[in-house]
Amino acid sequence: MHCMYAADSDRVRRVCAMGGDSQRIQVRSYAKVNLALSVGAPVDDPGSLTHGYHPICSYIHAIDLCDTVEIEHAEHRGATRFDIAWSRGDGETQPVGWLQEQDLVVKAYKALYNEVDHDMRCSIRVRKSIPAGGGLGGGSSDAAATLLGLNELFGLGLGRERLVSIAMTLGSDIAFFVDPGFTPPRPAIVEGFGERIERLNERREGTEVTLIFPPFGCATGAVYGAFDAICDRDAPDDRPARALAGASPLGDAMIVNDLFEAACATTPQLREVHDALASGLGRAVHLSGSGSTLFVLGRVEAGRVHEVAPDCRVVHTRLC
Repeated sequence: MHCMYAADSDRVRRVCAMGGDSQRIQVRSYAKVNLALSVGAPVDDPGSLTHGYHPICSYIHAIDLCDTVEIEHAEHRGATRFDIAWSRGDGETQPVGWLQEQDLVVKAYKALYNEVDHDMRCSIRVRKSIPAGGGLGGGSSDAAATLLGLNELFGLGLGRERLVSIAMTLGSDIAFFVDPGFTPPRPAIVEGFGERIERLNERREGTEVTLIFPPFGCATGAVYGAFDAICDRDAPDDRPARALAGASPLGDAMIVNDLFEAACATTPQLREVHDALASGLGRAVHLSGSGSTLFVLGRVEAGRVHEVAPDCRVVHTRLC
């Protein structure tokens, strides 16, 4: 017999065995889309910790496509174990295509352990549904879920600012997903190198979004390298993100992504798929993050997408 109750929110749930000591935390880790993304030139200061990093201004919104992270006290005080796998949707799993120590969940665990020096021996089980390397922030969201779950399970009492500080040592996208007490994380205008987060209380919940996954990825480093060759500004432009955040209704004409041309330059197939979809669907087609995920506002049936881009996968989701 088990009991389950919400911790800070429905996003982080504690599950406890009645009459026993076993406790575990379940956390939903949401994907995101960039509805506006402006990028500035990289910092050119070899003495700075941000040397080579690109400042951004982005309006980011969570979508209801999720991974799950489950953290449980280690049995018999054993060593921490990680079980990270793709969920196939039929109850079966398949291995991820990278080494365990490269996963952001493992790095988040180690970073938090080094920060608090607390006994956190546990088992961490991740079931992934968010495609990797597509600009949806799946790995970053899993890392944030790990920080939030460990903080709750072990009663560390770390506030948002400290969790964000740890997150920023791991990657610039992770801090957006660290929003304790809110499920999913609230939309935000994210600036700087990901550390300046202005939460927006007004969500665009229920807005349908059709995600289109080409059969290839975009290498983030290569995309930013290509962007440097065409960048014509030092600092990002905050006007698109702020205009879009305050707009009602959400309109295609206001969605911008400074990395689109760079992504197409590094991966020419992306432009071919994008243009075929835009022409064949008669709809505006947008890029999330550095790609390769494309999205359309509203619902487009998979059959229509496959008529013009048969190798693409389609997922229907919503802003949440």
